[in-house]
Order: sequence, then structure tokens, then C-alpha cells
Amino acid sequence: MIAMPLTDPLIRELERNWFPGTTDAALNHLLKLLESASPLLVHGCFTQFPPQGCIATQIAWHHERTTHLSHDAGIVWLDQIAKLSPISSIVLSTWDILGSRDIGLRHALIEQFRSERRRRLRSTRLRRAIPAT
Repeated sequence: MIAMPLTDPLIRELERNWFPGTTDAALNHLLKLLESASPLLVHGCFTQFPPQGCIATQIAWHHERTTHLSHDAGIVWLDQIAKLSPISSIVLSTWDILGSRDIGLRHALIEQFRSERRRRLRSTRLRRAIPAT
């Protein structure tokens, strides 16, 4: 598997803006879509016809504050949860240009999302292992 290297600014944006507002359910859902190159994961627009949506929209549909939205879910999630402008988001711009058919980008994003899932699992295990005082 050949993964294109992601830029430092893109990785920082994922870590600072995307991951904190991504629920575990959204993380797992997005990983399934990325791993299977699902046609439900689109690029170049936020959504075509639900359940087809971009990365931001798929995350938004799994977030308690934006799950009820349809076509504007990704825009609202980016603005209100991730605190990003849809126009200036490096992650979204890269996804829109290259999309799911770019196997290198897809695999690099899969690795970032898997890494975040592992980090969360370790964090959960540590919290359980530390007794409450």
C-alpha cells in the first residue's frame, strides 16, 4: 500500500480541529467508508444525495449537534464544531481536489484516522486503570 505523505499543516488541522469534534461513531464510520472506497464518500461537494457526503458531512451526520441536518450538515459542523471555514480548510480542500479515488490520499487519511482511534482507545484504558480519588 502506497500512502502519500500528508503535509504538516493538514495533519495539524486534523489534530486540532477535526479530531476533537469527531465522535467515536463518526470515526469508525468514516474509516469503514475510506477503507472500502465507498461511493457514499464523495468529494467536490458537501453532499449529493444523502447518504452520499464528503468527509465533513459524514462526520456531521454522526455528531449530536448536526445529526438532524442534511445538505448543510458538513458546513455547519465545520463552522460550529471544528471552528473552520469550509473555504480555508486544508483537509477539505485536499479532499475536494483529490478525492476518494486518490488511493495515496485515501490510505494516508486511513492511517491518520486509525492512529486517532488507537489514541482514544489508549486514553480510555488509562482512565479506567487510574482509580478515582
